[in-house]
Amino acid sequence: MDEDIAIIDKNTRKEKIIIFFKEKKKLLLSIISTIVILLIIFFSYSEYIKQKRTKISDQYNSLTIEYSETNKEFTKKGLVRLINEKDPTYSPLSLYFIIDNSLIPEQDKINNLFDKIIDETPLNKEIKNLIIYKKAVFNSENISENQLLDILNPIINSESIWKSHALYLVAEYFYAKDEKQKSKEFFNQIISLENVNQDFKIKAQKRLNRDLSE
Repeated sequence: MDEDIAIIDKNTRKEKIIIFFKEKKKLLLSIISTIVILLIIFFSYSEYIKQKRTKISDQYNSLTIEYSETNKEFTKKGLVRLINEKDPTYSPLSLYFIIDNSLIPEQDKINNLFDKIIDETPLNKEIKNLIIYKKAVFNSENISENQLLDILNPIINSESIWKSHALYLVAEYFYAKDEKQKSKEFFNQIISLENVNQDFKIKAQKRLNRDLSE
């Protein structure tokens, strides 16, 4: 008797499953189709991004390898185009090449390119902080203390690995302007950091002992 009941229950469950799939056939097919389409889109987009990055890489290598005094304008335009591609690797590299080779003499234009990379390019947080620091270094000889601090504050007010670099730049900025008390304050901030770059800590300590000890 119990075996008969078990068989009936088993058959009932099978029938319910069959009925469920018959009733939900369209829905299930729709779900499966959607998943397949999403997978196709995902892999197609991944391949597109891969091909795009390869193309950008090839363009950057070609522009920098073939660079000479006779094709400065061509190289500059090509590198600016790569910056506008907002690639996390080759946009910063393109800007560094422009700066290192003085392809754009106007400071404001360079700063606009810095801002495009910092504000619009998808970057790792610490890579972004590095570029902010490089922007500050680029401008440090020609801007006011408020402007320098405005650039560096995102790093100074964080726990970035570039914090000691930023503090050292500001400290040296004030030292060069003979504002020794302000300089001393920033050098002391470096000394007091827990996670500090040891090279900058040693440099800061030397500067404090040698030049700011009074």
